[in-house]
Amino acid sequence: MLRKRIQLSLIHVAVAMTLVPINSTLNRVMIKEMALSATLVAVLASLPYIFSPLQMVIGSYSDRHPWLGYRRSGYIALGLVMCAAGVSLAPLAVFLMPQNQWLGLGLSMVVFAAWGMGYNVASVAYFSLASELSDEKGRSRTISIMWFVMITGIILTAAALSRLLEDYTPARLETAFLAVALAALVLGLLGLIGLEERRKTAASQPAPVRKSWRELGTAVLGNPQARHFFFYLIILLAAILGQDVLLEPYAGQAFHLPVSATTRITSIWGTCFLAALLAAGFLERRMGKRGVAALGGWAAVIAFVTIAVSGPLEQKSLFYSGVVVLGLGTGLSTVSNLSLMLDMTTARVGLFIGAWGMAEALARGLGAVLSGGLRDVFGALTQNTVLGYVVVFGVQALMMLATLQMLRRIDVVEFKQEAAPLDAMERAALVNEAGG
Repeated sequence: MLRKRIQLSLIHVAVAMTLVPINSTLNRVMIKEMALSATLVAVLASLPYIFSPLQMVIGSYSDRHPWLGYRRSGYIALGLVMCAAGVSLAPLAVFLMPQNQWLGLGLSMVVFAAWGMGYNVASVAYFSLASELSDEKGRSRTISIMWFVMITGIILTAAALSRLLEDYTPARLETAFLAVALAALVLGLLGLIGLEERRKTAASQPAPVRKSWRELGTAVLGNPQARHFFFYLIILLAAILGQDVLLEPYAGQAFHLPVSATTRITSIWGTCFLAALLAAGFLERRMGKRGVAALGGWAAVIAFVTIAVSGPLEQKSLFYSGVVVLGLGTGLSTVSNLSLMLDMTTARVGLFIGAWGMAEALARGLGAVLSGGLRDVFGALTQNTVLGYVVVFGVQALMMLATLQMLRRIDVVEFKQEAAPLDAMERAALVNEAGG
């Protein structure tokens, strides 16, 4: 099982690597060096998540439609290729905007959307596979290993980008993005080799059960616990992930840090995230998953407040302290909530994992647009760009406080009692897919 966990981790890190140059480097270049509107950048960053509702459909579809006998691998490979293509082409499209605004904007939208579609396809497939390969007791360990390896990869990616961009030029940025895309593609394909067992399809397999969007939505949101957890995830992740698009530009504008220095912020955050992952297993045995999630939530509240006040006070050390606490809080919150997410599945693994993935994607989009919009509006009203960022981080702290209240009502046991059983046709389809 350790080998499979490491392979799942390679896939996880491959997809996550493509996020680093876009959300930690390109967004800063677009906002500061290219002087583009933060709202425009946020909209582009949120485009990938327009496709998030497809996660539920893709997850349910992959439950019943294996490719060449593999239930998840084909979907993972397809998503990975789209992610790599998107990140390699992103700077080329963005740098067209100064010469031809509409052509550059149109191509940027296509490229960001392609990356986002790949992200959705790959993530729902490999999280579904992770749930299938791990029993309930082993899921926390699977998630911890996946995220440990993934964050290590993010740290190395951010460090490599920072080194490549010591002397920033658009050409060097394009080369660095292409290198990341190729590395992600190789790692992801290595992770797929021999990971999933090929299934024999019975000749008498019945036609796959087809569900409408409304039926799929009812199957998930008709469960009160699932519905509560779904909206809890959206608010939580909109706060935690919404800072991605603005943290580096904030450091550049409030403290006048160069591109290489702001890119290095991701390495600091990632190192603290790793430390939290190492501590999460120990804490979970004593506090439970919800207890660790609450601890991570409170740490994120403190981090957002610290980061918010560091700019007006012009205290660079206070800013970095906030980044450290944010990394610790995000690590604790992520591993505990992902473990809860995997516990809150039924025989419809792909369907429910797709629903949680859709919640994450919606949260990323909502968080990015909310952050960019608030920054621009309040920056313009106060004629002080830094104060616009302060408002954003303050709102994110309030959102985290709201999730701490919602966390008290989450009950995995109650979820499973409320989950609707499979109907006869669904059971027949799943049994036949397994070769039974």
